[in-house]
Amino acid sequence: MPEQGPRMNGFSLGELCWLFCCPPCPSRIAAKLAFLPPEPTYTVRESESGPGAPREDEPVAAAGEAGVPCSLHLSERADWQYSQRELDAVEVFRWRTELGSCLGCMFVRCAPGSRYTLLFSHGNAVDLGQMCSFYIGLGSRINCNVFSYDYSGYGVSSGKPSEKNLYADIEAAWHALRTRYGVNPENVILYGQSIGTVPTVDLASRYECAAVILHSPLMSGLRVAFPDTRKTYCFDAFPSIDKISKVTSPVLIIHGTEDEVIDFSHGLAMYERCPRAVEPLWVEGAGHNDIELYAQYLERLKQFIAHELPNS
Repeated sequence: MPEQGPRMNGFSLGELCWLFCCPPCPSRIAAKLAFLPPEPTYTVRESESGPGAPREDEPVAAAGEAGVPCSLHLSERADWQYSQRELDAVEVFRWRTELGSCLGCMFVRCAPGSRYTLLFSHGNAVDLGQMCSFYIGLGSRINCNVFSYDYSGYGVSSGKPSEKNLYADIEAAWHALRTRYGVNPENVILYGQSIGTVPTVDLASRYECAAVILHSPLMSGLRVAFPDTRKTYCFDAFPSIDKISKVTSPVLIIHGTEDEVIDFSHGLAMYERCPRAVEPLWVEGAGHNDIELYAQYLERLKQFIAHELPNS
């Protein structure tokens, strides 16, 4: 799977000075360092027409406009690992955000009777087509359905990647999950991976849900680029470290001790700042993109969901 973390390395001193000083602009920092949308690995086709089916040539409609069901078509680069039966259990549609993007959304019925649904915000440099097989494998093993979405500018989602859009995107996904599928907040587990932890923490700081899972989280963009940064500056992007203290739901933090993209110190700091943190999972020897290959990853998720959530 492609590298999923924010791209922070490889800049010359001159580039860093331009990036942060001419002028210091959070949206510029975010766009330059964090977003690497891949060439789309899937397409969607509307299965019917009618009201509520947003098209690219339409005027911007109201936020939360519900799209009609679409058929999903995966390219070879999506690396689909299952049969047509599993693919038939994947529902895709489009949903508008309050900033006007039209998002590709995906609902994977891994466990039809399950109490919980993951609202999964994926990492960088991937889209829903590449993540689809992973969602089926993960959801079936931890007994959860999975709802996910592509950020603005990723996959079939319109718009451009930006920090503001990132927050609007997950807000729209939250409302789509609740209104389209009738899933109550107490049955939603917010799962963020790498750059996906940024909108996850933002949403969790404003809404209560069943639980939050932060997989390789970052404190802020500047702290990834410059590890010695000790405070949040006005031009910093993705200041999750300042929002985590407002999260009131139980939080499980997962991080590899040898993460080469987002240093392990980020996960540790987020854990120490989080008021509702449960026992974290520090995966000894794991990097940024291979935590899922370690047996303790699934074991810890199963334990957390089955035994550590309220009324579980």
